[in-house]
Amino acid sequence: KNRQKKIFFHSRLTFPLLSVTLLASFGSSMLYGYNLAVVNSPATHIKAFYNATWARRYGQGLAQGQLTLMYSLTVSVFALGGLLGSFPVGMLVTRYGRNGTLVRSALLVFLASSLMGFSRYLESPEMVIVGRFITGIHSGICLSVVPMYLGEIAPKNLRGFLGLVPSIFICLGVFSAQVLGLPELLGEDAYWPLFLSVVVVPALLQLLLLHWFPESPRYLLIEKNNVCGATDALRWFLGKHNVQDVIEEMREEQRSLASVETVSVRHLLLDRTVRWQVLSIVVVNMGMQLSGIDAIWFYTNTIFANAGIPALQIPYTTVGTGAIEVIAGLIGCFTIERVGRRPLIIIGFCFMGICCTGITLSLVLQATVSWMRYVSVACVIGIIAGFCIGPAGVPFLMTAELFKQSHRPAAYIVGGSLNWLSNFTVGFVFPFLQMSAGAFCYLVFCSVCVLVALYVYFIIPETKNKTFMEISALFAARPPCLPDLGAIKMVKFNGYGALETSSLECSSSSLS
Repeated sequence: KNRQKKIFFHSRLTFPLLSVTLLASFGSSMLYGYNLAVVNSPATHIKAFYNATWARRYGQGLAQGQLTLMYSLTVSVFALGGLLGSFPVGMLVTRYGRNGTLVRSALLVFLASSLMGFSRYLESPEMVIVGRFITGIHSGICLSVVPMYLGEIAPKNLRGFLGLVPSIFICLGVFSAQVLGLPELLGEDAYWPLFLSVVVVPALLQLLLLHWFPESPRYLLIEKNNVCGATDALRWFLGKHNVQDVIEEMREEQRSLASVETVSVRHLLLDRTVRWQVLSIVVVNMGMQLSGIDAIWFYTNTIFANAGIPALQIPYTTVGTGAIEVIAGLIGCFTIERVGRRPLIIIGFCFMGICCTGITLSLVLQATVSWMRYVSVACVIGIIAGFCIGPAGVPFLMTAELFKQSHRPAAYIVGGSLNWLSNFTVGFVFPFLQMSAGAFCYLVFCSVCVLVALYVYFIIPETKNKTFMEISALFAARPPCLPDLGAIKMVKFNGYGALETSSLECSSSSLS
């Protein structure tokens, strides 16, 4: 029986399905990971460029606090761009489709790459900041659209596996930035503009190749009512002629949404039937970024320097953490269909919380215990590994699985905007938090990890091998997330020293 199950697993993973998954992840998700880590190794060179340019313009260099602020803006403006890019996702995927949105968004990378690549030649720090902002817009769009696209084209027994492939490419992007940032490659002062602008290569491949792949069958059938197009796309992706069972499952969802148009963010937030799902994506998406992983990615070299690692060893230590990151992502990808979504994300957050506590203890004790600096490195590796096993990709997969077709674009806007807002907060605040709280700043991240793990354990059901309709039914069986405001109890004084109550039935219009 197990052998038959394994054969079935591999029989559905067709070459076209794997190809589109790898291409979409390479041209979009990998760029997100690369841009997260690319500003880490050339930090000293970029700061020197800012300081020298400022001195040429105004006759004096930047003060230390001003330089820290300007570099923090360079790091965190990427997240502001991502926040802006997450807002039009619903409109873009409805108008251009999932595939079409990814292809068009690649043009943003060409503009950003040009700005960053010529910034030194034109002596303009502003071009670096604007280029980072535009790459953020691209990642804000793609970080929502890629898991939406893959979640809709994948069979339900492969949805978890294919849904975590983008997280592997995020890890590969981080690892690529760490390797290219070595002094022997692009880590020297003369090459940092090229280092920032090589993102154009994956975007070019995606622009040239992705439009040859079909659009999402669910989008074609449910939103465009294009039965022939959806059938052809399914046959192409699944590699078989008879796809009637999948078409019927889509038609069932289409019938359930016959009187429901694609909802806006406002209607999503006001819809009581999906309140548990909305709260769940809020918790996991914010927890994903507030877990401390962005502080690790943005400021790895600074963290290792504070831990007492020799300066010459830091770039190679960073590359080692990136390699472990990729291995952890592969473990999560190949185990998610066996162990499920909930165990991976719970174990990942719990392990990250333990490692955040370990970093605090090691930094406090390293003045008296010399080998504690190695404990700091081990804890940093543990945070990265714990994140890549589950929290790196499962929140995006959950956003696709917890909602029906009509609510999914708005859900990605909510989850994506909170994700990027949390990303910006960590990237901008962490240097100042580290200066004020010292080693104890990591306890903030520890508390976030524990709270998210508890929420997932008690609230979110397992979604492995379930259709979108079955997952919606699981949440519908839960008690209401917030009390119904349809009936309000009015309390009044009856004139004789006693209180009596009466019920007032009211609609949302009368309340307003």
